[in-house]
Amino acid sequence: MGQLIAVAVITVLAVISPGADFAMTVRNSYLYGRTAGVLAAVGIALGVLVHVTYTMLGVGLLVSRSPALFTAMKLVGAAYLVYIGYRTFVTKARVDVDLSDGEGLSKAGALRTGFLTNALNPKTMLFVLSTYTQVVSADTPVPQQIGYGLFMSFAHLVWFALAALLFSQQALRDRLLRRQTVLNKAIGTVLVGLGVVLALTPSAA
Repeated sequence: MGQLIAVAVITVLAVISPGADFAMTVRNSYLYGRTAGVLAAVGIALGVLVHVTYTMLGVGLLVSRSPALFTAMKLVGAAYLVYIGYRTFVTKARVDVDLSDGEGLSKAGALRTGFLTNALNPKTMLFVLSTYTQVVSADTPVPQQIGYGLFMSFAHLVWFALAALLFSQQALRDRLLRRQTVLNKAIGTVLVGLGVVLALTPSAA
């Protein structure tokens, strides 16, 4: 029971802390509509499972102990965030998007943005790795460890799906779209900033 509570608390704190996943969900939701936002949330949840899988297989320990490998992963993730941030920053001000069909971003594209943002995010990697190495003991049954991973993924899905529903509401979305220039630059700046911070943050020892 102690493990379950610890995993739950760590997961909730990690999920609600502002970061690249939230910025990406907001971006997709207000710019392309509810479906794109929810699909980004699904992609984020799938990204979490990637971190859980390699951590359980022991690759996470190798990555954390190999500065070169960790740095390579960190820089790939940082480059992706900077790229998406730049594209958002320079998006034209008046983008008229129909909520009914999500024109402007395919479903696969929406899913991909969420997945890559999380799967290439060292923050999530370290969150999952630290949870499994510090909270889950070597004696914890594998099915129970899998359950923890599924809970982490589900918590991300619920939180970011709720964010997508909020930021795709027609009334709120109309107000956001009328302020696209400022919002695009703000969200783009946040994504670029996160990418730069990840690139400049020293690798964990």
